[in-house]
Amino acid sequence: MLRGIDVSSYQPSSYDTDGLSFVFIKATEGRSYVNPRLSAQTRTARDAGLVVGFYHFLWPGNLTAQAEYFVSKAPERRGDILAVDWETTGDGTHASNAEKDRFIRKVKELRPDNRVILYCNRNFWLNVDTTSYAGDALWIADYVTEGKPRIKAKWRFHQYTDDPIDKNVADFSSRTALKEWAGGA
Repeated sequence: MLRGIDVSSYQPSSYDTDGLSFVFIKATEGRSYVNPRLSAQTRTARDAGLVVGFYHFLWPGNLTAQAEYFVSKAPERRGDILAVDWETTGDGTHASNAEKDRFIRKVKELRPDNRVILYCNRNFWLNVDTTSYAGDALWIADYVTEGKPRIKAKWRFHQYTDDPIDKNVADFSSRTALKEWAGGA
C-alpha cells in the first residue's frame, strides 16, 4: 500500500511529504470557490515528486457548469488524477446519483487524458449510491484499519482517518505502478 494525504485550504501551503507517494488537493467547489492555496499546495506536491490529484466538492445542479469550472481551475497535466467529492453539502443537500454520474462523465469528456474518480464515504457508497459508477476508480472514506474499508467493491484509494489530517492509502504495488495507472487514461 502506498501512503498519501488530501489537503484543502485548511492545511498550509507547504506540508510534510515524507513517506508519501500521492496527494489529493481540493481545487474547487460548486461554481464559485477555488482553494486559495491551490497553486502553492500543488507546487509542494510536484517538488516532492508525488502523484497529484485534484478534487471538486460537488453541489447539486448545474453539472456541466461545475465540470467546466473544475477543469478550468485544476492544473492540466497528464498523469494527474481528477476526483469528484460526493457527500452532503453544508446546507444538508447532495447531488443525485444521476448528477454524480453526469459530472464524472463530463469531466472525462473535458479531460480525456486524465483519470477521473469518485470520492465518497462508506455510507454514501452503501446507502445513497444506486449506480455504482465511479469513473476510473473508487476512493472510499471509511475510518477503520488502513487498506481495509468495509465494502465489497473494488477500490483504489482508501481514506482511513482524518486525525490529525486526512490520510489515505492506495492499492498499488509501487509509486511507479501508480504513476503508470494515472498516466494511462
